[in-house]
Amino acid sequence: LMQVIGIVAEYNPFHSGHAYQIRAARSALEEESAVAAVMSGNWVQGGRPAVLDKWTRARLALLGGVDLVLELPTVWAMSSAESFARGAVTVLEKSGVVDILSFGSECGDVDKLQAVADCLNTPEYEAGLRRFLDRGKPFAAARQRAAWEILDGELADLLSNPNNNLGVEYLRTLHSLKSGIRPMTVRREGAAHDSLLTGTERPRHLSATQLRVFLERGEWEELSAYLPQGGQEVLKEGWNGFPSLQRMERGILAKLRTMTAEDWAKLPDSGAGEGLTPRLERAGKQCRSLEEFFTLAKPKHWTQARMRRLLAWAYLGLIQADRPDSPPYLRVLGFNAKGQELLRQMKERASLPMLTKPAHARQLPLEGRQLFELEARCTDLYDLCGERVPIPGREWTTGPVRMGVEQP
Repeated sequence: LMQVIGIVAEYNPFHSGHAYQIRAARSALEEESAVAAVMSGNWVQGGRPAVLDKWTRARLALLGGVDLVLELPTVWAMSSAESFARGAVTVLEKSGVVDILSFGSECGDVDKLQAVADCLNTPEYEAGLRRFLDRGKPFAAARQRAAWEILDGELADLLSNPNNNLGVEYLRTLHSLKSGIRPMTVRREGAAHDSLLTGTERPRHLSATQLRVFLERGEWEELSAYLPQGGQEVLKEGWNGFPSLQRMERGILAKLRTMTAEDWAKLPDSGAGEGLTPRLERAGKQCRSLEEFFTLAKPKHWTQARMRRLLAWAYLGLIQADRPDSPPYLRVLGFNAKGQELLRQMKERASLPMLTKPAHARQLPLEGRQLFELEARCTDLYDLCGERVPIPGREWTTGPVRMGVEQP
């Protein structure tokens, strides 16, 4: 049996840094291996529509070295690091075929990250976190201060980097699932997370943020050097303009004007416990643009991403109660011949129903059916953020991307 490497990703879009991570993980194993990625659907963690739809992004990932792409449903994909990690790692665990979880990190040392994860799983840490949060500290700062009290400074400081942070949450999830999946980390090379180019020199890998800037400006030539071979054709074929919530601005404003503090309180991370929902209601009723909503609504200690996620949840009509305790199915977005072999193994070993056709969703138990229907809504509302409006219902009519595999 070949070793199977699991990767959690947004691939927004897939680029040379992602291909590097896959090559590094494969070469560390020195044996035949397959790569299964769990990828965010049409909405990403920063509270934005993904730059390309999930099927186009899955196709790019298959071109770039992934063998099987599974979907992370929107209710986990667009949430805080903790819920994002919990949803994604659970999908890999329940597939029944993943041996190794490989993730990028700034520190590149899995033992150090494991020491931090172990610390965050202690009651002492929980108590410290509560104490700092009660003093009104933002979550990220409270978490780091609580970790500082228990760990030495060097380890606690690892939490100030975004990829280290996610890595720690992956490790905590593996622990809570009592998973046999072994973690490994690949040090991030090239541009830092979220960074933009300055000056003329080009690092070997750019951030996905920079590539999205190229896309927004229509600078295809700049982009193509960082895509997998054949990637530019796939990207152009799936291109529907740069997706933006601005295109839906008035529709969203209409929604915000009708939302009460009670409505806001039903959304995850809405600050209901801090008494912030009346502020959100007021901002929603007073603003004349999405920018103005952010200005009026955002508490100082919140990140922009948290605020954008909340707005996107409101737009999509999702509430906290829509997120089950655990993913109820495994949705296949794309595969190649090696991925098809993995799907055969999953048929025997997965502990969740597998959806290789959208129609399979109709046979799911109630919780899974409801989540799939919500996913269909998220796709239809995603499709309003592009240049052209596709025919609604794509979630029900689009099967997985097959690369180098006979069509059924």
